[in-house]
Amino acid sequence: MNPEQDFNEDLFEHYRIVVDKGQSLLRIDKFLVNRIENASRTKIQNAARAGNILVNNRVVKPNYKVKPEDVISILLPGEPHEIENIPEDIPLNIIYEDEDVLIVNKPSGMVVHPAYANYTGTLFNALLFYFLGKTDKAGQKIFPWLVHRIDKDTSGLLIIAKNELAQAILSHQFYEHSIKREYTALVWGDLENETGTIEGYINRSQKDRRIMTIYEDPEKGRASITHYRVIKRWDYVTLVNCSLETGRTHQIRAHFASIGHPLFGDTAYGGRQILKGSLYSKYKQFVENSFSLLKGQALHARTIGFIHPSSHQEVYFESELPADFQEVIERWDRYVMGRNFPS
Repeated sequence: MNPEQDFNEDLFEHYRIVVDKGQSLLRIDKFLVNRIENASRTKIQNAARAGNILVNNRVVKPNYKVKPEDVISILLPGEPHEIENIPEDIPLNIIYEDEDVLIVNKPSGMVVHPAYANYTGTLFNALLFYFLGKTDKAGQKIFPWLVHRIDKDTSGLLIIAKNELAQAILSHQFYEHSIKREYTALVWGDLENETGTIEGYINRSQKDRRIMTIYEDPEKGRASITHYRVIKRWDYVTLVNCSLETGRTHQIRAHFASIGHPLFGDTAYGGRQILKGSLYSKYKQFVENSFSLLKGQALHARTIGFIHPSSHQEVYFESELPADFQEVIERWDRYVMGRNFPS
């Protein structure tokens, strides 16, 4: 019997195991340690305490006795690879920290998690350096446990767990889509409605694996839902607030591109070219100067709210728009108010 394993974008691993007919009664933590490679008993127990182990669709505790033909479902946060464990002295913008969590405001241009061609200079490398020599109340070394990420060229708030149990609890909230997240985005064009919802099944593009595409067929992708509200309009571009019901890779970027309103400055999804307005030289220069101000696409993870893993109270954090994004907004204000040439 081998578990079925699925890796998703959010650094989680999901296993589904059907217990053999001849299995004798055995504590589920002991059972799973022998079935899942590199999973310690502590990791299994933390998953159970976080509500991440279900048997026959019911949450169970670590002392549950596995029975023949039980169907076990378990969610585990993934482990970083050894090559990623390189502490680097990179400045961090920390807006909150306690015994369990760290809230970081990530700048645009920084990769969150080491991967091919980005083994250094990441947020994870910076966190490893930040925690060097630090211990918790029990004297255990503190390690950064990632539970989610945002794109390299997106700025904004990220939750970092400081212990394995906190990671398991927070991972469960992300998996259940109960984390409350809002983004601010500048999109091309004048959106038709003041509020709206963009839905579709998202997956890698068949033409370019680096970007995501929205499909109508549920067999071709994973469900994705973004709600938006217009904050301000400038005819050519619109500032919106986005709340995520799901959190898929490139979700906001792919969603707005799919309705013909890609994010301003988003190279991958066609937003770094003039999509609204004329090619009049003064306007063209204005837009190109605005592009040059941005370090990435005009997208900022502005707020995040979740149930704290220790206090079990809802907590909420908010960050201001980065200076480059704010400057582009102010430039559009000045341009639209003072324009005196064709649009």
